Amino acid sequence: MNATQGPRPLPSPAVDPRDPLSPGTHTLVVQYGTAAVGQRYHVAGTGPVCVAHSGGPGIGWEYLRMPGLERSMTVVYLEPVGTGESGRLADPRDYTLATYTHFLHAVIEHLGLAEVALLLGHSHGGFVAQRYALAHPERLASLVLYDTSPMTGEEFWAAAVANMESFVRRHADERPEVATYVAGLTTRLDRSDDEGATKVLRTISPAYFHDYWGREEEFAAGRASLRMFAAPAWGVEPPFDVREELPRLTVPTLVLVGGDDFICGPRWAHMTHQLLPDARLVILEETGHLGHIERPERFTAAVRDFLSG
Repeated sequence: MNATQGPRPLPSPAVDPRDPLSPGTHTLVVQYGTAAVGQRYHVAGTGPVCVAHSGGPGIGWEYLRMPGLERSMTVVYLEPVGTGESGRLADPRDYTLATYTHFLHAVIEHLGLAEVALLLGHSHGGFVAQRYALAHPERLASLVLYDTSPMTGEEFWAAAVANMESFVRRHADERPEVATYVAGLTTRLDRSDDEGATKVLRTISPAYFHDYWGREEEFAAGRASLRMFAAPAWGVEPPFDVREELPRLTVPTLVLVGGDDFICGPRWAHMTHQLLPDARLVILEETGHLGHIERPERFTAAVRDFLSG
């Protein structure tokens, strides 16, 4: 995402639809049970292949555009099923990590590479990336777990709510609108529609930055372009927890986190780093949940240094 202008356009459709890595937008038909579901992905940049999975679940993929990485890598951005122009599942309860991993694997298979140079998962996309890396480590040369966690559940969400409450206390005097942020964070999106979910996301998005209002001129257009799709929140599955599995994952991994990320912050990054046998931890100071937007140079340098190392 260009912070001042929102997402940059991609050529659409792909320049050469016969080439799965041609710049632009591609649609792959994936078999899911008895259904054929369209999975869109977008290719930008040049160089070794990085497959990027955005967060949510249900946030439009565009916010994850990483122009800095695109200058040295071919970045393949998934548009997760249930969002944007990708297909929809017949039963919304099927929006689970197993489902997202299934579609991610279909895209990686379609790319025709023995292995991808880098799989990058942000936030909920990091949950998907961990599941994929555990199931298919041979397909990955390296992994970036970006602002994510090895677990969710009551402890995880209690910490997120407490951090949001702290954010509200710090800003309530000069920004009275933050009084609604805790309620927004805990809104049941399975009782909402796309318009309502998008409104909630845009409302509380300043909390995902270290200093949104200090740089509002840069970030406002990107905030206004955010999209949220409600159905992926209807998935039915137990809390995410791979703490017992991660010690067997030997794929070289960068654990990258914003020092002021209220939802998937350093507490969870340290936990992930300690569990992995071959991992590097980088904390981006004075940075929230969106370091690639808030600190793009530091973000890009951290990923490049990891890959070169």
